[in-house]
Amino acid sequence: MAKNTICLWYDHDAEAAAHFYAATFPDSSVGAVIPAPGDYPDGKAGDTIVVEFVVAGVSCIGLNGGPHFKHSEAFSFQISTEDQAETDRYWNAIVDNGGQESECGWCKDKWGISWQITPRVLTEALATGGDTARRAFEAMMTMKKIDVAAIKTAIHS
Repeated sequence: MAKNTICLWYDHDAEAAAHFYAATFPDSSVGAVIPAPGDYPDGKAGDTIVVEFVVAGVSCIGLNGGPHFKHSEAFSFQISTEDQAETDRYWNAIVDNGGQESECGWCKDKWGISWQITPRVLTEALATGGDTARRAFEAMMTMKKIDVAAIKTAIHS
């Protein structure tokens, strides 16, 4: 396990989430699946309590802690994409697997984790500043999933 690891709280299905992330994003994998050594408030001895996994190179653990805490947009994974095909692939994988669309390149998976699927062309335009950043920002504000062609058009208009 990495020295610094993100802990994500799940109701009861951290292992399913970890396997979904591993199948969806490169440089992702599922590690140890740890059973509870005894009964706990939201589970029994032998139930999976912790799952170690990596999402796009980031070490995480999933804790099956029960329904007490919910995820919010205050935490999200940002996945940088190279083109529309990669943007579509990740966005559609999340949304089509019981997730939901949001605004400006954000979506939420069925476990409540927020994701920013962000094409590099948008990030680079925003970092440029000035009119380029403003035009890219204004275009982004009208979108759910980011449309790479529309961002490029806005940048060059």
